[in-house]
Amino acid sequence: MNRGKMHFQETAGLYAAAALLRLFLFALFPALPDLLTGRVEISTPVTSFKRLQEGLFLYNHNVSPYDGGVYHQAPLLLPLFSLLPDPATYPIFAYLLYIIVDLLSADALYNIAESGEAASSRLFTSARKDRRWSGYIVAAIFLFNPFTIATCMARPTNVFTTCAILHATAKAISGSPFTSMLALSFATYLSMYPALLLPPLILLAYDRQHASNRTSSMLQFAGINVLAVGLCLSVLFLVSYLLTGSWEFFASTYGIQLTLTDLTPNVGLWWYFFIEMFDSFRAFFLAVFWLHLSCYVGGLSIRIRTQPLAVITILLGIFAIFKPYPSIADANLFLAMVPLFRHIFPLLRYTFLAASTILYSTFLGPSFYYLWTYAGSGNANFFYAITLVWSLGQSLLVSDLTFAVLRDEWEIERPEMVGKEIRQI
Repeated sequence: MNRGKMHFQETAGLYAAAALLRLFLFALFPALPDLLTGRVEISTPVTSFKRLQEGLFLYNHNVSPYDGGVYHQAPLLLPLFSLLPDPATYPIFAYLLYIIVDLLSADALYNIAESGEAASSRLFTSARKDRRWSGYIVAAIFLFNPFTIATCMARPTNVFTTCAILHATAKAISGSPFTSMLALSFATYLSMYPALLLPPLILLAYDRQHASNRTSSMLQFAGINVLAVGLCLSVLFLVSYLLTGSWEFFASTYGIQLTLTDLTPNVGLWWYFFIEMFDSFRAFFLAVFWLHLSCYVGGLSIRIRTQPLAVITILLGIFAIFKPYPSIADANLFLAMVPLFRHIFPLLRYTFLAASTILYSTFLGPSFYYLWTYAGSGNANFFYAITLVWSLGQSLLVSDLTFAVLRDEWEIERPEMVGKEIRQI
């Protein structure tokens, strides 16, 4: 109880300031949320708040929300938002919901940082473990990141996925594997791709078990948790079926991500590639792209077995680059996890280059999109080129973070090499 009271006292001011900043922006710039909602950098076909409103309108008029091919999000979001007054008339209630979700995500990040898992896990302790930021600083970086604020104001539904992933990680660290798997199930239900986080999350939960109810067998523990996720997802799918009266939500919610039937531009790599793709090769390259996205999971989980939180962080960066419909919210989740590894920042080699590339593409991306779609003085290549630069910046950061994690581990095994230059071959 004392720890919880100290936690509240330490973070209450931070959370209040973050909430007030968002409310201030909503009040001072009432047209900004709708402007950001239409930005392809923030909203995608599977997360857009505008599309959610379309589905909600159909749902409230007893029509299938998936008629018309506009709504591609989870069915259970509809009863949640139907409880709120009309966002067009009383937007404050939707604003408050998204602010609360941001604060819940920050609180999960706070708990992850305070655990010290990033620098000292069950199987590995970094020699630099004392060089870490407190949970307060990590939560503050997340809450006041312009990407976080822009995402909150645009109101895409992947903020719920972000919150679920962070709470799944926090609960795994706190020794509550079932709650962790329940949160991961919700994230998977909403966005599908979090299912790929299951192996490292099981490893993290296994390492952080309480001694009183510890399961010694890894296979038994993994089997129980996979079964728990499967059971939770089955219940969510069954409730969705009862809500919509059919199974068509599978094709509309998850099928669109597997087959990429909506080629709306976004900050990812898939849309332009498949616009130019001949139909005869489409199925093959869809399989290749999905295989590429998922092939990192096994290798990273095995190679960096001693640091499952690092595996989760690296995978989140990979997903932000290579998933079918990424947005800045996905990159923001990865960037929120990076400060947990403050102890290996001195080992990063391309910090300035990666940061410059990300900032460069952040500022030029909207300009290039405007030149293409509004001014008519450019074409799709303009926007796709800047998204390639955006992906390059993230790739540099992901690869550099992976190098730093492995270098930190290697210096424990070879202490005589601390501070010396090495050459990758």
